[in-house]
Formats: sequence, structure tokens, C-alpha cells
Amino acid sequence: MSGQPPTLGVGMVGFGFIGKVHAHAYRSQRLFYDPPPALPRLVGVCTTRPETAQRAAEQGEFAFGTDRFEDLLARDDIDIIDVATPNPLHHDQVIAALEAGKHVYCDKPLAVTLDEARAIVAAAQARPELTHGMALHCRFVPATMRARQLIDEDRLGRVFHFRAAYLHSGYEDPQRPISWRLSKEAGGGVLSDLGSHIIDLMAWLLGPFGTVQASAETFIRERPVAAGSGERATVEVEDYVAFQAWMQSGALGFVEASRFATGLQDQLEFSIFGEQGALRFDLMNPNWLLFFDAQDKGGDLGGERGFKMIECVQRYPKPSALPSPKLGIGWVRYHIHAIHDLLAAVAEGRLGGATLFDGARVQAVDDAVRKSMQTGSQVAVPDI
Repeated sequence: MSGQPPTLGVGMVGFGFIGKVHAHAYRSQRLFYDPPPALPRLVGVCTTRPETAQRAAEQGEFAFGTDRFEDLLARDDIDIIDVATPNPLHHDQVIAALEAGKHVYCDKPLAVTLDEARAIVAAAQARPELTHGMALHCRFVPATMRARQLIDEDRLGRVFHFRAAYLHSGYEDPQRPISWRLSKEAGGGVLSDLGSHIIDLMAWLLGPFGTVQASAETFIRERPVAAGSGERATVEVEDYVAFQAWMQSGALGFVEASRFATGLQDQLEFSIFGEQGALRFDLMNPNWLLFFDAQDKGGDLGGERGFKMIECVQRYPKPSALPSPKLGIGWVRYHIHAIHDLLAAVAEGRLGGATLFDGARVQAVDDAVRKSMQTGSQVAVPDI
């Protein structure tokens, strides 16, 4: 890239935990990349109340805060709308941003229903000059990027089967109050919350899902409406989901997502077993990808065979400049690279590495899993 990179104004709607993560990622671009593909400028932030909007503007160093989403859409100096709101708001906000001529970056999941996701896809297709991205940040871990490279190089050969899981704790306490995440309007419980990441990651590595058959459980069916309250509210979504998957490639898989995995924190893991090799990864040990190459020479005492630990650490491709590749990986770093991917795509007039279309494909798998949960039968993943 020659000359001064373009400046892109960012308007963010929602400034909870994930909004702060995104803001940090935008602000880090010119430090972590030399040169950066574009220079993001945090122009405006929108929250539900004027006082929280002002606080968000001060905390995130935005030029202004507002409680009116329309204020972001009307600004000529805002090029990108970053949607960091609860799931039920994504559909209207993403479509409004596209119709206003803004590039879009949306947190997962894309929508609450497949119909909503399809409507977003149609809106994006109607504005092909616009770039859009999804916060599917697990694609941007050096070890998962290396896994994709090995699969693309056919180092595994035909993939027979895989196991993949995304496991959290934190909901085991029956006194944890109810929240929007436990309501049907959120689009589903752990399947939407954590399952969206593991579904996308396996589709990115192994290709499209074909059919699925699922089961789910809600372990705690009522919770306090507030901390210390005796009034109870019904939990409307699942706490745990597991499904068998038949991929279009012919590979078979088993996928789990749980918010009741007592003792675990952020346990995203997968094992992929192929004719010529295998891969294993654990997000809690993210500096390494384990690779077994069946072409290695064996012997009476094992020869040279065995899983090798590939040191992936922070080996992002250039122009990544900070931190040193030899330093251990950090979770927020994935978001920084995801935002970099978006900005590069905007600057170059193309789609990035994770798009609204990818989010819609995840939604299609989500839809099939939910139908299988209800019927107990095998369900084909629909087209988007």
C-alpha cells in the first residue's frame, strides 16, 4: 500500500463488554500493523440512554455519544457501523446501516432467526459496493489459521470425522438472575451464544454442514428475576446442546456447546481425524496446534510418529508488527486482527475473511439444529 492509508469513521451501536472489545481493536490498529490498511476514527457511539451514551463516548474516546441510532446513520463522516448490541437488535440495525450506505461489522450471531438472516443477506446483496464483516474471531487465531493452511494443503487427506466443543461455566448457580440471554427473543441459549463460534469454525475448516441431529437440555428451568429476589422467571432456552453432523464432504462430526461445564472458562477445542493426518487444538492452550502426520516414518519404538506441537503463538502475516511473534497469544488479539481484516477489505473494495454471509450460514445450521432438537430426527441444513 502506497501513500497515506484512508481514514474510516466508525459509528458503534452498543457499548457493553463486546463493544469495548471492538473499540479497543479499532484503536490498536495503527500500533499493531505497520502500515495499517486504514486509519479508523471512532466518531460516534449509541446506547439506550443519554447518560450512558455520554459515558461510552468518554470511555471509548468517541467524538460524540447519542441515544439515537439514526444519528450515526446520518453522519457523512461515519463509514462503518459496528453492531455490538444484543442479538434481537441485529436484524433492524444491520439492514438500516446497509440501506444508509454504511459498511457493517456485526457481532455474532447474525440474527435471531433464519428468516432474519436471509433478509440481511438480501440487503447486503442489494448493496454490493459495501463491505461487511462478522466478529467470528476464532478464525483469526494463528493456530486455527495454520490448521486451515494444513487442510488446504491436503495434509490430512480425506477427513473421516471430528469432535468440536465450546464449553463455559458460570450458569451452574440456580440463584444467578435471569437475563436477556435466557429468553427466546435472544434466538436461543448456548447454541446461539457459543455454538455459533464452533459451528462457524468447523465450517471454515471442513466445508459446509449437510445434515444434523441434535439433543439439548435446560438444567435450571427457573431463575430469580433479580439478585436476591424471591420472584422467579422461566428460562426459555437451552443450557447444553450436542449434535451429530454429517458434512457435505462426507466427514462425520460431533459438536457440543455448554454453559454448565463446571470448572472450565473458555474451552474451545477440536480434533479432526483424516486419512493422512490429524489436528488437535485447545483455545486454553492457544500457542500450539497439534499435528499428526501419518507420512512420518514409524518403527519398533515409534520411529518419528506422534503429534507434533506447532508453535503458532502470534505469527500473524505481515504487516503485523506488534507484538513480537514469539510472545504468547492473547484473546483480545483475535478481535484486533478481525477488525484489521475488515478495514483492509473496506480499503481494497472487497469482502473480508468473515462476512454477513458466513453469519447467515451459521444461522442456517442453528435453524436445523433447533428443528432436530424439537423432533429428535435428522434435519438437513437449509440454504441461505
